[in-house]
Amino acid sequence: MAFVFDLGDPAINADPFPSFSRLRREDPVHWSPAMKAWIVTRYEEVKRVALDNASISADRLTPFFAADPARRPAAYPSLMRYLNQWMVFKDPPDHTRLRRLFNKVFTPGAVEALRPNVESIVGLLLDGMAAKAKAGERVDWIADFAYPLPALVIMDLLGVPRADLARVKEWSDEIALFIGTAQVAGDKYARAEAGARAMADYFRSLVDARAAAPAADMISRLVLARDEQDALSADEVIGTCILLLFAGHETTTNLIGNGLLYSLRFRGQWERLKAEPALLESAIEEWLRFDGPSGAVARVVARDLSFGRKEMKRGQRVFAFVNAANRDPDAFPAAEEFDIGRRANPHLTFGHGIHFCLGAPLARLEARIAAQRLAERFPDIRLTDAVPQWHDSLILRGVKALPVIPGRDART
Repeated sequence: MAFVFDLGDPAINADPFPSFSRLRREDPVHWSPAMKAWIVTRYEEVKRVALDNASISADRLTPFFAADPARRPAAYPSLMRYLNQWMVFKDPPDHTRLRRLFNKVFTPGAVEALRPNVESIVGLLLDGMAAKAKAGERVDWIADFAYPLPALVIMDLLGVPRADLARVKEWSDEIALFIGTAQVAGDKYARAEAGARAMADYFRSLVDARAAAPAADMISRLVLARDEQDALSADEVIGTCILLLFAGHETTTNLIGNGLLYSLRFRGQWERLKAEPALLESAIEEWLRFDGPSGAVARVVARDLSFGRKEMKRGQRVFAFVNAANRDPDAFPAAEEFDIGRRANPHLTFGHGIHFCLGAPLARLEARIAAQRLAERFPDIRLTDAVPQWHDSLILRGVKALPVIPGRDART
């Protein structure tokens, strides 16, 4: 029987890399009847998916809803209205326009200006971990650090009150069901619609307030964004705020979570990082490559084409698995080894081409500060015996929890 890749299989979801290796060798452009999609796994072909904006479209929402009358846009108006504003679902020229406007407010200088706030939040969260450990309470690297760090950073950037963190997480978790859950849950679309509607209502009130009285935050800068051709509409600002809050913390949470998981699992690499702080930058790049936070790029075939000796038909879905490409031995020497000193590391985790992630500098900044301060504060941190459970997602790759034993606090 021919091999069928199915990320809905819990065993494959827990460790997809043996399957990725097999597909790269035997069937690098694989039609999965279980997933009703093309699965692309080789480095060069994943890049091709990202670059071919003419034949392979980023707009996967329109055909998704059109394919099934039960999923008509009228049934899920908030998902279509606001998520359809996301740049990640846009092709040129719409994508070009939104990217140009957004580049005006999300500059390298704006990201670097966030460093003191990132340092402050990291310190507060490490203090919280120390307090829990001292009290004999369970410390979960995800819930206690990897989730709140990027969430609070992006909330501060937008101008969202930190007190609303719990609500933001609830809405974000509901939207995540729509973004790429592998399993079929009967109510996942309704739950995602409710989450999108609640978050949109929340941001609409903030956008209206900033339009009346701008403040020193990202929402105000988006509201005021102008160029000689265009301005962002209210729906575009709201959709972008949802995207920033959702993608800005979900992916970075997984980056910081997965990175520490493998650093402690391959203990020699953690000891190496402590001994050689100069490896911090390359360490984060290896965190991004080895089992990165963005499992796949999802696309839709816009017109019939030949791809990797296969015939793709208009309307078919394509999942270009970034994490498979990032372990392609044709692109990375010793690709299956976790090496924080890796010198050449052209991973595809942040995408390639026009959809390259605008948040990449911020994610790198947060991860570097997190790793550095953790190594300084809790050099003896280690994993417990708990087996990590991975999120059920085609797009987002991360563990649900990561219990750790912090060990001695170097500050006491």
